[in-house]
Amino acid sequence: MTMIPESLSFAILAGFPPLVGLYAAFIMGLVTAVLGGRPGMVSGGAGATVIVLIALMKSHGIEYVFAAVALAGVFQILVGVFKFGKFIRLVPQPVMYGFVNGLAVIIFMSQLEQFKTVVNGETVWLSGTPLYIMGGLVALTVAIVAFFPKITKAVPASLVAIMAIFAISLMFNIETKTVEDIASVQGGFPPFHLPQLPLNLETLQIILPYALIMGAVGLTEGLLTLNLVDDITETRGNANRECVAQGTANIANGFFGGMGGCPMIAQTFVNLNAGARARLSGIVAALTILLIILVGAPVIGKLPVAALTGVMMMVAITTFEWSSFKVINRMPKADIIIGMLVAAITIVFHNLALAVLAGVIISALVFAWQSAVSIHCHSFTDPEGTKHYEIYGPLFFGAVTTFNEKFSPKTDPEKIIIDFKESTISDMSAIEALNNLTKKYSAEQKTVYVKNLNPQSLALLQKAGDLISVNLLTD
Repeated sequence: MTMIPESLSFAILAGFPPLVGLYAAFIMGLVTAVLGGRPGMVSGGAGATVIVLIALMKSHGIEYVFAAVALAGVFQILVGVFKFGKFIRLVPQPVMYGFVNGLAVIIFMSQLEQFKTVVNGETVWLSGTPLYIMGGLVALTVAIVAFFPKITKAVPASLVAIMAIFAISLMFNIETKTVEDIASVQGGFPPFHLPQLPLNLETLQIILPYALIMGAVGLTEGLLTLNLVDDITETRGNANRECVAQGTANIANGFFGGMGGCPMIAQTFVNLNAGARARLSGIVAALTILLIILVGAPVIGKLPVAALTGVMMMVAITTFEWSSFKVINRMPKADIIIGMLVAAITIVFHNLALAVLAGVIISALVFAWQSAVSIHCHSFTDPEGTKHYEIYGPLFFGAVTTFNEKFSPKTDPEKIIIDFKESTISDMSAIEALNNLTKKYSAEQKTVYVKNLNPQSLALLQKAGDLISVNLLTD
């Protein structure tokens, strides 16, 4: 019952028939519960992936959306088959903060569209009595969702809020927009449906960008959720299996009229807090949604849109990482900027995959710079006249310039020893720097020896083979 409001709300937000959202909740929930890499994790028609498809829906229509969802599923399966799921570990905490906060802002701002109506073909803001009714019902929904858990957590607060608003609107005969005013949710078992669109290169060029972004967003949110569940349950899920399950579910969505989706953080937490640790919980949830589609449509159609809007506003408020404000003064400035940048890209471009990718790249560059400036050495000359350089910190492309500045080929004695006991040769740039340093000393009729290389550094030197000339000292 916590999946239905979100799936309906996001389907309506994107301009899809509400039934497309419910089909997605059923298909995603069932397939990932059976095949997924994390028992207890819940998938459905999540907002993170739907937001990516809004532009495609507006420009080309729902048939292109179905094709993009199926293609995203193929991409996700390939990620799982080639075992790329492990790379989610490379997403830093500031990027996660920015990602979640940006998504929360998008969800909240998108709900403001429900405060508009169409008059004489133009979209205008509600005013007068309709605005007061809509605002009052939304505010009451938010209040119930926020405060009901303080009474009991045995029943989902969002369900209580929706039923309360539903009852109030019926008792007082309140005129307000309902789900059936947007589209019917009456339906049967999801029918097999081939997307009706031209099978040519032009079509592929249209749907491919959306498919890749949706697939990446779904995997990002899914694998981040999987990591969180691992921490909560103190068990370990299978990231690559989850990628394949998500992909399979999205392919099924594309051919059975669903809007696609990914794991849902809030619903997963509801499931875990209820004690679920096995696959049966997700299977039962999915089958319950199908039952509602088959026999409960008349009731769902009467739900006030204001109730779903209020629930989604609370989803946005609870999704936002408010704790990020508490730690902002304790975080490095670079991390603060990265988090804000990721959130801004998410909000402006509605492209969560681009935002996360940009955040990871900038974080990597910041780390590379900090590592580059941290390399240093201690030098001394022993009684035999040999000069020793003890290197501290990794030697890689960013640290090469600082590394070279530590040596004086013209003034050093005839023999020098570079000790890598506290360092690592990390890449080709480091090997080339060492080779060039050896050449500089050779030009001065002096000899460079290298010692205490770890296995990783030795492997790189041996792979370079005859391309370099370095003297190794062994104990």
